[in-house]
Amino acid sequence: MSEEQKQPENPVDNPEVVVETSLEDHDSVPESAVELDEDTEINLETDSQTAENEEIFAAFQQENANLKKLLDDKSQQADLAKAQYARLAADFENFRRRTTKEKENLEVQTKKNVISELLPVIDNFERARMQLKPESEGEKTIHSSYQGVYKTLVECLKKMGVSAMRPEGQEFDPNYHEAMLREPTNEYPEGTVIEQLMRGYTIGETILRHAMVKVAVPQEPVITSEQKTTENEENDH
Repeated sequence: MSEEQKQPENPVDNPEVVVETSLEDHDSVPESAVELDEDTEINLETDSQTAENEEIFAAFQQENANLKKLLDDKSQQADLAKAQYARLAADFENFRRRTTKEKENLEVQTKKNVISELLPVIDNFERARMQLKPESEGEKTIHSSYQGVYKTLVECLKKMGVSAMRPEGQEFDPNYHEAMLREPTNEYPEGTVIEQLMRGYTIGETILRHAMVKVAVPQEPVITSEQKTTENEENDH
């Protein structure tokens, strides 16, 4: 054997030897070190996931708080709108009632003014009917004609809601009656309406004209001559 054959091979000169040595060195790393690296990597991934979850949860809580605040604001606005609507509805109802009442009062007042102007005409017709006594055929024809006008006028007033008072025999009421005369009498209780001198009228519950009446008052006792003599003697003593 020659010297060239006895000289050992240089690892550098032999690449296969280098690769095998490197693989052998890698295989010689302890298993505990590999497991530690894996655990560290898992822990890092877990911590990262936890932090990400916490951020998501915090964002969710913030969004939930924002939505709750928005809901509260909208609820307050809705309550305010309801209150405003209720006030407007109440104001409108009061306005409607007020205008309706004013309209009714205006209609009644207008009727009252017109009818009040017609009442003297009615009075004249009634006086003529009571005082005039037609005798000839011509007078009877004229009387029948104006009585027809009187009846037509009375019917029109009834359709407008006008009613004539009938106070005879009733107790005197200053809200409806006006006492023009007082007549001493024992035939009627004190304060009773004996006679209606001028007819009173109402339209609905409104008085167009008070009835002018004669009212009964107690009759003074009649003192005889004997009673008067006795009274004078008692006064002398």
